[in-house]
Amino acid sequence: MIGPTGAVKVMVATKPVDFRKGAEGLAALVRETMGADPFSGAVYVFRAKRTDRIKLIFWDGTGVCLYAKRLEDGEFRWPKVQDGVMRLTAAQLSALLEGLDWRRVHEARRTRVPVQAS
Repeated sequence: MIGPTGAVKVMVATKPVDFRKGAEGLAALVRETMGADPFSGAVYVFRAKRTDRIKLIFWDGTGVCLYAKRLEDGEFRWPKVQDGVMRLTAAQLSALLEGLDWRRVHEARRTRVPVQAS
């Protein structure tokens, strides 16, 4: 995917939105319904009533970017429809965009470096 990489904050609107909205309309939703700043560098994820469509907006430092995807087969795994916002990791977002079950993605385990006895 062209777009944000690394440790980026990902916020998901759990309620479906009107997919006729473009970047400006979705940025307004970020402000009004999520109470967040669309220019913060975070990625904001939205879905349509049809679960095969998804849109993301994010600020890349020069402008607001709009990413849209429609799955040819299947549907996006989505949190239960409710009012509110939830947070995903970058790895979970990648899985979501591939049409995979993002709930099965976990952070990498941190391993301890063995201490050598002296």
